[in-house]
Formats: sequence, C-alpha cells, structure tokens
Amino acid sequence: MRNDIKARRTERRWSQAELGKELGVSRQTVIAIENDKYDPSLPLAFAIARLFGTRIEEVFFPEEDAPQ
Repeated sequence: MRNDIKARRTERRWSQAELGKELGVSRQTVIAIENDKYDPSLPLAFAIARLFGTRIEEVFFPEEDAPQ
C-alpha cells in the first residue's frame, strides 16, 4: 500500500508532530506511515482522509497505482 500523506502534509506546512497530534498518534507513527513501513488501521486511515478533506482512495492506493 502506498500513500501521498507526506505531500499533503507539506502542502499544508504541517510538521509530522503536528499531524500526529491532530490524529492522536505519535510522530514516529506518522513517519512510518509516510515511509510505507506501516499500514494504518482502517479507522486511522479514514481519520487521515477526513483530516485532508478527501476520500480514503485518494490518499491510499495499491503499489501498482502509485503516482510517479
């Protein structure tokens, strides 16, 4: 699973710690998700999409569908 969380986060000028605080997770969790080392739980994935004002499918996508 891939994601574009880092791009969305930096677009808003949020630090990893700020995003983590908004989501109720640690900065380390945000780092792991951004680096594709950890797939978030479904409730967390929905929270991330909701925070960015988009659908979950626009934030997370299969490896083969990842933007270049």
